[in-house]
Amino acid sequence: MTDNVINLLIKEALKAREMAYAPYSKYLVGAALVVPSGKIYTGCNVENASYGLTNCAERTAIFKAVSEGQRHIDAIAIVGGPLIDDDNLETDGYAYPCGACRQVMAEFRPESGDISVIVAKSETDYKIFRLSELLPHTFNI
Repeated sequence: MTDNVINLLIKEALKAREMAYAPYSKYLVGAALVVPSGKIYTGCNVENASYGLTNCAERTAIFKAVSEGQRHIDAIAIVGGPLIDDDNLETDGYAYPCGACRQVMAEFRPESGDISVIVAKSETDYKIFRLSELLPHTFNI
C-alpha cells in the first residue's frame, strides 16, 4: 500500500467523521476503506438512545461496500475523537476498532491475504496493523 493511498484513506476518514451522529458519547468516528478495484467507501458512527443499536464507523463503511457488491477489503483507516464544543473536534488518541468491527472485517478480508488497519490521529500521525495482529484466531465457519 502506497503512502498516497494511506493519506487518501485518512483524509476521507477525517471527512466522514464530520458526518457522525454521536449525541450521547460526543465521540465522533470516521472510517474509509479501499477495495481491490481501488474504490473507496466511507462511514461514520451512528448512535442510538438504545445503545445496542449504535453502529460503528467501520461497520457502516463495510456495510456500504457490501451493499454495492464488494466482498473484500484491502485496507481501512479509522479516526476518532471527542467533540469538545460545536466548533472544536479533537483527536486525542488512536481510535482502534472494537471487537465486533474486527470480526466483521475478518469476514471480508481477501481470500489470500489480510487487511491493513490504519489508526490515525492525522494524515501524518498514524499506525498500521494487520487485522490478524488485532484479531488473532478469528471465528470462521
